[in-house]
Amino acid sequence: MYKFATPKVQISFTHTNFNYSVLISKENILASAKKTILSESQSIAKLIDFLDENFIDATQNIYNSKGRLVVTGIGKSAIIAQKMVATFNSTGTPSLFLHASEAIHGDLGMIQNDDTIICISKSGNSPEIKVLVPLLKRFGNTLIAITGNTDSFLAKGSDFVLNTTVDTEACPNNLAPTNSTTAQLVMGDALAVCLMEMRNFKPEDFAVYHPGGALGKKLLLRVKDMLEHTLKPMVSPDASIKKVIFEISEKRLGVTAVVDQDKVIGIITDGDIRRMLNDRDSFADLTAKDIMTKNPKLIPSTAMVVDALNILEDFSITQLVVVDNGEYKGVLHLHDILKEGII
Repeated sequence: MYKFATPKVQISFTHTNFNYSVLISKENILASAKKTILSESQSIAKLIDFLDENFIDATQNIYNSKGRLVVTGIGKSAIIAQKMVATFNSTGTPSLFLHASEAIHGDLGMIQNDDTIICISKSGNSPEIKVLVPLLKRFGNTLIAITGNTDSFLAKGSDFVLNTTVDTEACPNNLAPTNSTTAQLVMGDALAVCLMEMRNFKPEDFAVYHPGGALGKKLLLRVKDMLEHTLKPMVSPDASIKKVIFEISEKRLGVTAVVDQDKVIGIITDGDIRRMLNDRDSFADLTAKDIMTKNPKLIPSTAMVVDALNILEDFSITQLVVVDNGEYKGVLHLHDILKEGII
């Protein structure tokens, strides 16, 4: 019986003073990744036990504040602070980022009297934090600490303390911030979601802060915004097939509405034309009403494009006829929606 060696990966990297070369099996790589994820998830789960009146009071203070929310930190905590600010701003809580080291060199001027401040620090005892905390409290602003050390200088100098203590870091040397920064991030998300619910923050509110990209278009774009009014294909019920083909080709939407006395009574697609040609050798005696599809799917121009997309998908069709109060407005094509990047 033959034994096959476990595949291994050679990992090499250079430091200023050392060269490292480690032979690691593929299984060990996956095991390490799984261990890290499990360690961080366990640290997050323990945060539930740390939620208390401090969290409630801090959230209510932010909600009732007449000013902005200023989030500050140093090192990795500063990066977490920036992400929190982005989340708060996009969910209805005006926020700004203040780097702890820059604060003592002039950026304290960013803070106004009514602002609430969140200071993030794992130890709560770094030199920058010890310098900064008294300055932050100097003007009477409310200070909320997010820290893994509830006995720290930061915690004792704050009005409210949100505990993000972790037992260890996922780092094998228990040094690189991993579990601790994830805990900070999750605590910030918990604050943001609570504030969203307190403000009854709806999808349309979210769209106001996300007008660009697929998300904003899904939440904001209406059918009328996509109609090309110069391309409004229509024929009468008695129009010849030649006229129908010409109208479909000229307007380049792959369809034409059949309109009788300003009322849409059917549609003809390029697929209908192909099926007709397959079934008949001559179409000289046919008119639009003979090959049209009656009672087509209609949608008002005020409808959201995402709702129109759902109708197209539900009925496996590519066009919708747009009608407002019985008046034909045009055709919305699936390809137009695809061009907008909504899907």
